[in-house]
Amino acid sequence: MKVFGLTGWSGSGKTTLMVRLIPSLVARGITVSTMKHAHKGFDIDHPGKDSHSHRMAGATEVLVGSPRRWALMHELRDEEEPGVEALIARMTPVDLLLIEGFKRHDHRKLEVWRAAVGKPLIAPEEPSIVAVASDGPVPGTALPVLPLDDVEAVADFVMRECGLTGRG
Repeated sequence: MKVFGLTGWSGSGKTTLMVRLIPSLVARGITVSTMKHAHKGFDIDHPGKDSHSHRMAGATEVLVGSPRRWALMHELRDEEEPGVEALIARMTPVDLLLIEGFKRHDHRKLEVWRAAVGKPLIAPEEPSIVAVASDGPVPGTALPVLPLDDVEAVADFVMRECGLTGRG
C-alpha cells in the first residue's frame, strides 16, 4: 500500500483538495482510502445510541455494522494516541492511502499553502514535503509548485510520486 499525505495549516484547503483528488484517482482505477488527524477530541457516536452506551459503560472497542458500512471505535482511555504506523496497520490495504494532517510524520506529502491564510510555509522545516500546491506564487521553496485548482495535475504528481499506474 502506498502512502501519501496532504498537509498544511487550517484553512489552507487540504480537505477541499482531498475530496476533489479522491474521485480523480478512483477514476484512474486506483483504490483509495484516507486517514485524517484531528487535533481535538471528536466523536462519531452520540448519546442515546446503543453503541454510545456500550462505550460509556467501559467497552474498549465497539464495532457497529450495517448492510452499507461498518465502523470500529476504539477508546484510548488512558493510553497514548497511537502513532501513524500503528494507525496505518489497522487499515485494509488499498492502492493508495491518503493522509490528511500529521504534519511532522515522515511520510511523503504535499503541502497545501495559501498566502491569504497568513501562515508560514511548512516545507522549509519539514523534509518529508516533496511539493507545494498553491493558488499563487510560493516564495522560499525550490520544491515543485502545483496549481491548487488543477486537480488532474495534482493527481498526476501523486501517482508519479507513488509509482502508481492507473487501471481505468
